[in-house]
Parts: sequence; structure tokens; C-alpha cells
Amino acid sequence: MAENRARTPATDDGAAHYPVSAAATPTRGPRRAAQVALLALAALLAGCARDQVRPAPARTATTPQRDWPVVAPRNPAAANAVLMRAISLVGTPYRYGGNTPEGGFDCSGLVNYVFRDVLDLRLPRTSRELAAWQGPKIEPRQLAAADLVFFGSGSQVTHVGIYVGEGRFVHAPSTGGTVRLDHLDADYWRRHYTGAKRVLD
Repeated sequence: MAENRARTPATDDGAAHYPVSAAATPTRGPRRAAQVALLALAALLAGCARDQVRPAPARTATTPQRDWPVVAPRNPAAANAVLMRAISLVGTPYRYGGNTPEGGFDCSGLVNYVFRDVLDLRLPRTSRELAAWQGPKIEPRQLAAADLVFFGSGSQVTHVGIYVGEGRFVHAPSTGGTVRLDHLDADYWRRHYTGAKRVLD
């Protein structure tokens, strides 16, 4: 798709959608930790190309797990089909610009593939284009299965995933990584959540 290329070296050749956490990098004292934090902040403020591409944070076992309400989707059969297909793709390699299981996925490529494959629904290709028609912000605890969840900084949306319930979402997060499940309660995702789109209204 025709988006501006990344304004930093963080492109499709080895980065991801969000900053490195200090926990993910061996540190050598407070000075090294401060350098890692500054690099993470610089990566967060950097521009994007097709979908924002940034180094991945480490996952931790201490992510808070709130009780998430069950919000029934308006079309349960379609939502279930979306969820089953999205979850079946967990483990597929990330690839910048990718939109097939064989070639890998970037974040919006995954979203497009799932909705097209199970519902023959054609969506905008990039996270930015998807967000442009996301409608009113849906608060996290009002999310229903198969909603699209968006992340970014300020008014800029840089990442998208598919909500699957219980505070979790499926997404293609990082070059060198794979499609995976993450939790909206994780600090990074909670801070960068920008809204959602109820595709199956």
C-alpha cells in the first residue's frame, strides 16, 4: 500500500510496532537503563510507514488481569468466525506489507485477511485508514468480540488488532516475531489505546 516510508531506520527489515522495554535488554547499571529508556522514547516518537514499525516490549507475567465484562456482539456467528480464524493464525510470522498466511502479516494485513477470508468483507488496508472511519471511541470495557482495537500516540494511529474477549486481542506486532495474543491491561497497550471500530454493527 502507498504509505510514507518510515522516517527512521525502523522499517520492515527488523523492527516492530512499539518500543523496547528495559526488561528486554541486558542492562549494566542505571546509566545503561537510562539509555534504553531514552531509546524507547525516541522509537515511540518516530514516524511510521505502512503500519508503525517499532521494537517489541518484553512480555511479563505480572500484567494485571482485570475482570472484563462480556459484551455480546450484534452478530455472534460472524464474530465467532472472525475470532476462530484470527486465533488460528497465531504463530504466523510478521512481515511488513504481508497479508497472507503463507507470506506473513503486518498488523492491518492480518485484519484485512481475516475479515475478507471469513466474511468477504473488504476493509481499508492500513491502520491509519482503518482508524479514519473507526467512529466514536469505544471504551475498553465496552469492547465486543471482533471489534478492531487501535493504538498510537496522540491523534496518530499506528497499530491495529482484533479484540477476542476477556481483555485480549490478536495482532501482528513485530518484525522477527509472530502473530500473537496480548492483553489490553499491559501497560504499553493501556497507555496507547486510542479507540475501536465495531466492524460487525
